[in-house]
Amino acid sequence: MEKNQRGLTVPAGRWSRLARLGVMASTVAGGMLAEGARQLARGERPKVNAMLLTPANARRVADELSRLRGAAMKVGQLLSMDAGDLIPPALAEILARLRSDAFSMPMSQLVVILEQAWGKDWSEHFERFSFTPAAAASIGQVHEATTREGKRLAIKVQYPGVRESIDSDVDNVAALLRISGLLPAAFDLRSILDDAKQQLHAEADYRAEGAWLKTYADHLGPHAGFLIPELYGELATSNILAMTWVEGVSIESLVLESQSLRDRVAHQLFDLVFRELFDFKLTQSDPNFANYRFNRETQQLVLLDFGATRAILPSFSGSYRDLMHGAIRGDRQSMFAAAESIGYFNQDMTFEQRALVMDIFEMACEPLCCQGPYDFATSGLPRRMHDAGMALALDRDFWHTPPIDALFLHRKLAGTYLLAARIKARVDIGALAKAYL
Repeated sequence: MEKNQRGLTVPAGRWSRLARLGVMASTVAGGMLAEGARQLARGERPKVNAMLLTPANARRVADELSRLRGAAMKVGQLLSMDAGDLIPPALAEILARLRSDAFSMPMSQLVVILEQAWGKDWSEHFERFSFTPAAAASIGQVHEATTREGKRLAIKVQYPGVRESIDSDVDNVAALLRISGLLPAAFDLRSILDDAKQQLHAEADYRAEGAWLKTYADHLGPHAGFLIPELYGELATSNILAMTWVEGVSIESLVLESQSLRDRVAHQLFDLVFRELFDFKLTQSDPNFANYRFNRETQQLVLLDFGATRAILPSFSGSYRDLMHGAIRGDRQSMFAAAESIGYFNQDMTFEQRALVMDIFEMACEPLCCQGPYDFATSGLPRRMHDAGMALALDRDFWHTPPIDALFLHRKLAGTYLLAARIKARVDIGALAKAYL
């Protein structure tokens, strides 16, 4: 049994977490003063913006969010994926670390949680339990273990205080980021923060995640292309999720593999999106690349982390089917009617604003309308969609937030587009969609 050398105790109480946020604010302020002194020493007149937006300040923010984990860290993760060009490059680069790099709990804190869940004699369940986490993320960390019967497990342990601190964490971090000047005043955090709260409340319910895991396993059945861990219910609690251990390499590492393999994996990802939307009426809405792995031995796509799963209404699914049908036929009027049914327009929007929304929908359906394989690596589609969407989001005269279900689905689609581009895949989306449309 090994002890993780990067372990840092997770602040569990409301006041201790607020105190850590105060540390973040003070360290940013201290960094600002230090940078101002350096500029004066060079004979320059200090500029507030330059004093705040330094790589060192950005690193301080990222380090404190990593220390807090939970909802505090999730805000940083969402900003790193959603804000794009709207946040300074220094902050964007450092916050990007939060998607895969978190401090873990020290062994002493982990043992307390395990004793609370399984009793003082919890170690009797295992032949081996590794205290060094295999992964540490925003709301929990995963440990490898082997039962007395020889079953190899992945034990997902939730950080203490995460569930109780979600709303206050998100609001406090957002306020501090705004006050610190590390985000532009024009950037509206409202939808991202609502997204963070809802997603975190769902992800913090480990019993619900276990149920979703079983649901996906039932839906996919013995599908040759996918590998899903099996729930190990004997050790499951509200704070601990136990499942079989599944080997896999980073999905992003496939960029070094053959074109045919990359294309096949991306094809499976898009096929899963269509099956979720039109058959399962569910979506695993978190597009984090870490939720996908690839098992080299079985040549299967490994699916992990079902905490952010959401049900999809049949009417919602039908409207998206109509929208895609319209895109394939080049029927903008049908697309408009479908978008209106989904909830993308309100009575205050002008004709020009509605036309801009339709332009984005047509852009998003570009792979669907392509004859033959669509090359995601060279298309620039994720960036073009991101830029067009953010341009509308910053227009105060335009602002209209679509239904939350649409936002979650679009996050999943955008994440799949981005992943296909990252592994330089080519997929005939049009041919794939025919079976569902």
